[in-house]
Amino acid sequence: MFLSELNALKLWGADIGNAYLEAFTEEKIFIVAGPEFGDRKGHILIISKALYGLRTSGARWHDRLFDVMKDMGFSPSKNDPDIWMRPSSDGEVYEYIAVYVDDLAIVAKDPAEICQTLKDKFKFKLKGDGPLEYHLGCGYWRDPDGTLVADPKKYIEKMMEWYEKEFGEKPRKMKTPLEPGKHPEIDESPECSEKDQSRYLTMIGQLQWLVALGRFDIFCATMTMSKFRPAPREGHISRLKRMYGYVSETRAAAIRFRTTEPNYDNIEAPQHNWMRTVYGNVKEVMPEDAPEPKGKTVVTTSYVDANLYHDVVTGKAVTAVLHLLNQTPIDWYSKKQSTVETATFGSEFSAARTATDQIVDLRNTLRYLGVPVQERSYLFGDNKSVVTNATIPTSVLSKRHHALSYHRVREAVASGFLLFHWIDGKKNPADILSKHWTFVSVFPMLKSLLLWRGETKVIKDEPTVSDKDKAN
Repeated sequence: MFLSELNALKLWGADIGNAYLEAFTEEKIFIVAGPEFGDRKGHILIISKALYGLRTSGARWHDRLFDVMKDMGFSPSKNDPDIWMRPSSDGEVYEYIAVYVDDLAIVAKDPAEICQTLKDKFKFKLKGDGPLEYHLGCGYWRDPDGTLVADPKKYIEKMMEWYEKEFGEKPRKMKTPLEPGKHPEIDESPECSEKDQSRYLTMIGQLQWLVALGRFDIFCATMTMSKFRPAPREGHISRLKRMYGYVSETRAAAIRFRTTEPNYDNIEAPQHNWMRTVYGNVKEVMPEDAPEPKGKTVVTTSYVDANLYHDVVTGKAVTAVLHLLNQTPIDWYSKKQSTVETATFGSEFSAARTATDQIVDLRNTLRYLGVPVQERSYLFGDNKSVVTNATIPTSVLSKRHHALSYHRVREAVASGFLLFHWIDGKKNPADILSKHWTFVSVFPMLKSLLLWRGETKVIKDEPTVSDKDKAN
């Protein structure tokens, strides 16, 4: 979707009807015809199509689609084999088809021609082919200024319908996903009934998919509450009800695809000499088999944060990372760290290492999609000690158990492709992903990331700050 907006391509969707039946099975299967077959009753019938339910039907459909895509000039991306790409007819950009079983998202200069080819040449029965309006639970539309919006409002409506059916009431509206300062891991309320345990699993599944659809503001809360799926308590399901109330109150939040490059002219890149360090004349490792880059250049921006002692039972911190392509949130991460850190410095450095690894992966993903990537990526963190230790050659390692994080981040900085810069914690949007926040503390950031229309306008049903909100 981002690349369609970046390179001014058209975005279409299509659903292949009875997709598996477009392929032939390689299994040797037969049935004995019953009375419903009329004169053929009692005959042995050999199954030739890849029927739904057969063990290998998914693989056979994949093989069939592979042959069709190859015939149309598409090749699978080496980063994701379910994304097919080919140069446009004028050779200026790449066109893409993203496949999810039988759902297609088509980014091309003439997607209608692609759909017509699938119908006429390959006899596919396409349903809903046309400009993309709904895909995998997310709606797509445009703001008055033309900005493309990915909006999970329909999915949220289905969530609320399920909630009302199960609990017989609407969820109470809330301004935050979870109550700040509270720790569900020390909840000692009675364990849920068997029925509520089933509800809990369903609710967690719905919330996790909502996170995937762009609602990263509930990621930290969803990650926290997912831990209790094996044996949830009544207090835990009460917290999920609160999260449903927050989602209901903020249905208008959505991802907007803003492709204008951010202006970082006011950020000076430090001119340090790393030659006399262990890294020497290190350079970014570039993939040798990536396709030729075409189209407009992309700038990656990432924000990182860690929340020490997030879990008071295990003592583990949370790593949070938010990635943007130009000015569009594109990926988000919130997860408990695998080790227990005794100080903020250690947890923040571990988070910076995770962010660095993800930035490398994101840059290579773009390269394998044929996207020109700016020479430098920007990483922002709110811990001055970590930023200083990672960006100044003469800074020394004080604790050996931080060595992997220390050298991973410093090598990326020394190679020149990563600029690690400090920002005020109050302006770090990764805070949304690292802790159970108050409405007032994150609303200015949420407003610009999920609520503003186009470039500057705020949507009408945006929540406002009141004394009651501050209390929540």
